[in-house]
Amino acid sequence: MIARWIGAIVGLFYLGTGLWSFLAPTSFYATVANFTPYNSHLLHDVGAFQVGLGVALIAGALIARGLMVALIGALIASLLHLVAHLLDLHLGGHPATDLPALTLIAVALGLAVYLELAHRAADLRQ
Repeated sequence: MIARWIGAIVGLFYLGTGLWSFLAPTSFYATVANFTPYNSHLLHDVGAFQVGLGVALIAGALIARGLMVALIGALIASLLHLVAHLLDLHLGGHPATDLPALTLIAVALGLAVYLELAHRAADLRQ
């Protein structure tokens, strides 16, 4: 029970700081991560993965199922990472390769979540 509470509390911390970094990178940079040079894309990426970690920990505290928790956390982080690349197209990077690769990862994780849910539903019907 204590481990679940710890997971939930740390998950909320990661979720909060991740959303802050993702949604308000300038504020996060000025307050927390003021390492030069400022790079909004990097802060978007950091936020994306912190949100994923936070969601994984909170889901683990609530669901307590290893694979599903990991899949959900990785899916959320990967989706936000893709969004960060879309938001930051004007900064450069390698959109011709990054966007398809990140989309493939997100779709694969979404499929894995769907398949795991279908498998669990089938087990419940038996």
